[in-house]
Amino acid sequence: MKKWLYLLSIIPVFFSLLVINKVEPYVLGMPFILFWMVLWLVLTSVFMWIVFKLDPTNQGGDDE
Repeated sequence: MKKWLYLLSIIPVFFSLLVINKVEPYVLGMPFILFWMVLWLVLTSVFMWIVFKLDPTNQGGDDE
C-alpha cells in the first residue's frame, strides 16, 4: 500500500515536466502554459489530500 502512496505523490512531478511552451491555444481564457501550471497546482493538492487520507499513519485520532 505504501508503494502506491509514494507513486501517487510522485505523479504530479512527472506530469508537470511535460509542459508545452506555447501561447496558443487558449484554455479557459488563459494561455496553455498558464492553464497547465494552474491545473497541476490544483491536481497536486488533490493528490496530496488522497495520499493523506489513505496513509495508515494518519488513521489515528488527534494528539492535541
